Amino acid sequence: MSNGKKVWISAILAMVVWIFIFYLYITYQKIEIKTADYEATKTLSTPTTQTVETAKEESKKVADVIEETTRKVVGISKLKNAGNSILSKSTESELGLGTGMIVTEDGYILSNEHVTGEKYSKCYITLENGNNYDGTVVWSDSDLDLSITKINAKNLEYVTLGNSNQIRVGETVYAIGNPIGFEFRRTVTSGIISAKNRTIKIEESDKSSYMTDLIQTDATINPGNSGGPLIYPNGEVLGINTVKISSAEGIGFAVPINIIKPIIDSFKTTGTFEEATVGIYAYDKEVIPYLNASSHINFDKGIYVAQITKNSPADNTELKEGDIITSIDDMSLNTMNDLRQYIYTKKPNDEVTFKVTRGKINKEIKVVLGKK
Repeated sequence: MSNGKKVWISAILAMVVWIFIFYLYITYQKIEIKTADYEATKTLSTPTTQTVETAKEESKKVADVIEETTRKVVGISKLKNAGNSILSKSTESELGLGTGMIVTEDGYILSNEHVTGEKYSKCYITLENGNNYDGTVVWSDSDLDLSITKINAKNLEYVTLGNSNQIRVGETVYAIGNPIGFEFRRTVTSGIISAKNRTIKIEESDKSSYMTDLIQTDATINPGNSGGPLIYPNGEVLGINTVKISSAEGIGFAVPINIIKPIIDSFKTTGTFEEATVGIYAYDKEVIPYLNASSHINFDKGIYVAQITKNSPADNTELKEGDIITSIDDMSLNTMNDLRQYIYTKKPNDEVTFKVTRGKINKEIKVVLGKK
């Protein structure tokens, strides 16, 4: 290619490039940049009026439920006060003040045995309206530390019983009771369910015993709260406040409500409760670490038969101390309270069938229940 032709081609390319650049310049000049019609804001959210009102409404509902429940909580004393109410300004130690809850409209009161005393004991009940009644303990169990007291009253408001088998750790709960004395009657404290199926060792008068299958809560439980309800925000009772760990804060315990339901139902429908018995004392798996003999007791499920009462229904069968009972009438057993709750639904002379493991041997043993 000649030099002249190369120069001519280069000139044409340069002209094309210049025209393209000029076109882009003219086009850019015609572009109009508009300011956006919005304001930039930080992404932090603030409560809306609706959110605040909803929270207030929920809080009001809980307050209404608690106010209604406290009307069904009673004061209990082992001594009769000379004044108008056992919830007097006398100290708890003078009156043995404790708490209970109304469980039927005709005057059955649920509480702790250490508050009311044992069966046939007398105690004195003060309702929320100030009315006082003489009470008679019609049922009690020292292992559960529970009791039922009867007063001569009708048309009472009574608590709603929940289902303690369905509780979950972390759920919100409220404890209601009469701590310390008159000034703090019907105190409400809040917390959560801290743990389930707790076992604690109780030492009193040089004797040791175990309370099993307890609900642990950090809702404050003080002396005088014993026997009061542990409730859900909807007012359902899931436990009976019983004890606290005195050497620590925020560790209290309640007996699950389901254990006592069959007995309440019996008194409610028939006015009596005829208690059946097997005649054994058994340990849950959780109790075994507390025992001196724990080194040779090992099982994954069931309850360990630690003692058979002489001349009891179980004493007249093949059942032996050291057996592991895994079920009763095909219902699995993992705690002593499982067994108690089932036996409470039976009557004396009913027959039950235990499935038992003894070493590598599995047996079925029938027991005819006796009367306690």
